[in-house]
Amino acid sequence: MTQKTILNEAHRALGAKMVDFGGWDMPIHYGSQLDEHHLVRQAAGMFDVSHMTVVDLTGARVREFLRRLVANSVDKLAKPGKALYTTMLNPQGGVIDDLIIYFMDESWFRLVVNAATREKDLAWITQQAAAFDVEVRERPEFGMVAVQGPTARDKVIGLLREDDRAKLAKLGRFAAREAVTEDGIQVFIARTGYTGEDGFEVVVPEVQTVAFWNALLAAGVKPAGLGARDTLRLEAGMNLYGQDMDETVSPLESALAWTVAFDNGPDGQSRDFIGRGALEAQRDAGVPRQMIGLVMDDKGVLRHGQKVLTANGEGEILSGTFSPTLGKAIAFARVPAGDCTDVRVDIRGKEVPVRIVKFPFVREGKIQDGI
Repeated sequence: MTQKTILNEAHRALGAKMVDFGGWDMPIHYGSQLDEHHLVRQAAGMFDVSHMTVVDLTGARVREFLRRLVANSVDKLAKPGKALYTTMLNPQGGVIDDLIIYFMDESWFRLVVNAATREKDLAWITQQAAAFDVEVRERPEFGMVAVQGPTARDKVIGLLREDDRAKLAKLGRFAAREAVTEDGIQVFIARTGYTGEDGFEVVVPEVQTVAFWNALLAAGVKPAGLGARDTLRLEAGMNLYGQDMDETVSPLESALAWTVAFDNGPDGQSRDFIGRGALEAQRDAGVPRQMIGLVMDDKGVLRHGQKVLTANGEGEILSGTFSPTLGKAIAFARVPAGDCTDVRVDIRGKEVPVRIVKFPFVREGKIQDGI
């Protein structure tokens, strides 16, 4: 049965085209995906991300548990409110999911995990938490709205009570804090996002999510759908779970080595996170595949599943799209490791040359050097 967020009727009232997205009835656009993309790059747009799953972990050993559960080091989180992007791995080093962890206090950490992986994530986390006496609590009573773009923070801050405005104006990147709107809505605001633009992701009690959405509309923030969210995140060099990575691929093969911390625990011993042995073996033997960024200067669109030809062997396009900001096709591809100087993509039997570039392709509205 298709699930609906609390904002479903609001989307339909705004003329959204709705599609099935991982079992959720979600807006793909509200008239023009292209306009919505440019809106976020130039001003501010808002996305319904209430299908994402909020999970609270509580108990005396939560930090110890997270040292075991995820590949990045939660010991980087020293100040309440700070956030960490990481992957959660299986014993073979494959990615079960990517997620954000928020440090609230030593007995309470908050996770936000992907909607499509909710059931397996909750089962895995609950199974691993048992040995640490950590309570795993899903929070379905929350909705979530992402407000992204150069003017996004000002738009959200303008809705808050005066005594919270200065605090949120000073909130650093990858940090979060609670606040109250002028209408009395208690919100959890994180300076995070999935677009390559500045902005906030706001967790709101579900019963007040529609009111918060409408307040943003009244403040001049226009909605954006999943189509723009996908082109924005790909331009920003951000992975999509299930397309750029999954349980058969390690973070080292997904351009996510920066999210893996081969650090020691507080006792000086090697931090034994799940999947560490497999990643160390892969690292030491040489990662067999690599994820690269591609730009196609010829006309056409790069799409998922297309064959990529290199001197070292064949790979494939993972995420591919037409970039509204660049005016060209861009993609992530996974190819054999090694020097890639001559790369072509098989498009309907024709080998089309492409350029390898470093990503992100676009950051905060600016096309990056070399693109």
